[in-house]
Amino acid sequence: MCGGFKFSKNALIALNILYILVGFILIGVATYGKAANLVTSLPIIGGIVACGIFLLVIAIMGLIGAVKHHQVLLFFYMVVLFILFVVQFAIACACLAVNSETQKKLAEVGWDNADNATRDDVEKAFHCCGFRNATESATCSTNCPTCPTCEDQLETMINYGFRVSGGIGLFFSFTELLGFSVAYRFRHMAAGMNEVQ
Repeated sequence: MCGGFKFSKNALIALNILYILVGFILIGVATYGKAANLVTSLPIIGGIVACGIFLLVIAIMGLIGAVKHHQVLLFFYMVVLFILFVVQFAIACACLAVNSETQKKLAEVGWDNADNATRDDVEKAFHCCGFRNATESATCSTNCPTCPTCEDQLETMINYGFRVSGGIGLFFSFTELLGFSVAYRFRHMAAGMNEVQ
């Protein structure tokens, strides 16, 4: 029966297995990015790994709560999922609402605060020199005085990144809302019952 005890249990198990896979993917992508020297910024790698580990812990907590019908684990799982939903939904909406002028300001602040290794990585990846003009960069001003600036190259990628991040954030925020509602329904069912009591 759709919405019954077994359905809710299996839906929670499937959702948490999906979250476990996403957690491993986050950790794997961050590790690969560091090993292949695609990203040299340790805070970025650390942040991605931390998100993956946090997602794994929450998913394992939800999985154990679903399999054992453990009331306390399901309660804390619901609380964390709801908080994640609110935060992730707000961030996803903000990503989708950022206009091009704000994106340029964010790129400028990010470039000014980036260390030289990160700037070099960006210049190599996008085949550009400096942020506003090619003479800003000490490494490529002599090699390529006519290269395009990184501001122009990054503008398209930043816009794309905000749109993709916003879309994926909205998708996962609604899966968290779905997980919250299924966990709420499942938590209030007696084992083997089909209706909420």
